[in-house]
Amino acid sequence: MAQPLKIAQIAGDGIGPEVVGASLEVLRAAAPGCGLDYQVTEFPFSAAHFLETGHVLDDQDIQTLRGFDSILLGAVGGLPNDPRLAGGVIEKGILLKLRFELDQYINLRPVNLYPGIETPLKGKTDEHINFVCVRENTEDLYCGVGGYVRKGTPQEVSNQTMVSTRFGVERCIRYAFELAKTRERKHLTLVHKTNVLTFAGDTWHRAFREIAEEYPGVETNYHHVDACCMFMVQRPEVYDVIVVPNMFGDIITDLGAAIAGGMGIAASGNLNPDGDAPSMFEPVHGSAPDIAGQNLANPIATIDSLGLLLRETGRIKSNAAAVQCGEQIGAAVKKVTPKFAGKSLDRSDYGTDEIGKMVADALA
Repeated sequence: MAQPLKIAQIAGDGIGPEVVGASLEVLRAAAPGCGLDYQVTEFPFSAAHFLETGHVLDDQDIQTLRGFDSILLGAVGGLPNDPRLAGGVIEKGILLKLRFELDQYINLRPVNLYPGIETPLKGKTDEHINFVCVRENTEDLYCGVGGYVRKGTPQEVSNQTMVSTRFGVERCIRYAFELAKTRERKHLTLVHKTNVLTFAGDTWHRAFREIAEEYPGVETNYHHVDACCMFMVQRPEVYDVIVVPNMFGDIITDLGAAIAGGMGIAASGNLNPDGDAPSMFEPVHGSAPDIAGQNLANPIATIDSLGLLLRETGRIKSNAAAVQCGEQIGAAVKKVTPKFAGKSLDRSDYGTDEIGKMVADALA
């Protein structure tokens, strides 16, 4: 008998508990029809928990989370400009620690224009905006390699080092090729800035060319990151799968969210494709403390992230019921999004709970 899918729930701060609650309502509705057996365990990690207890996330917490198949995260972060949260204590202590300790080396960001959702790009439709970004998630400028000399003086010097290992680069590129191979267009674009970042860029470009020889059925291309930003705005249809290092990926994936309707509808996954630690899935938006507790937040991004969780974790763990359940949730989201035509995707005209029920009712 198959083991239940074990999901760690980190609802977090602000609107996090509300949008996670709505997504789990959808899961409860979808699971029986797919024969999916699952367990959800709640964890308190958040800015609020840190302010109350002084505890962020320690090694024992990481070890506990390793026993799960996946993590569903709502949003973390307290009030802006709270001095007790200075220095990115929550972002580094929860988000980055989970990504690095659990080796979630792929950040998967689908960029899809859903039915009824408006794009700021004139004349573009869902046929033009339909690609996915594969962002390397554990190296680059996010490794924290750097420091100061003479800090606080007129002679202050600071540096931050871009780290690219052949191991890290190759496994990210190989994942992107495997993904591109499964898609209809079978096209992969490397995005970097090789004309300026000649050392790190060369490592990426050489690895890309060499690995491409193993995938003759995948068409390849290269764009500088500045050109990529222009293409995403002018001709997003040129992209199918993009593979990109961490820092550039952080920027272009948010641009991708903007052209697909905004951060309020964007889903993401931080993947450990090897399956030796759980992957983590979360909406791209923040904790929005200004509307927390008012049943105003749109949970679509979290529901979509849950669908992504089920599909990707199901593939990693060979759980067909999870994959089927994730596909059904994704299809249900597309049935509901036309109701948001002309409306805000961040602060919904519908209640958070109501949207969750709408998606649950739309399940096949």
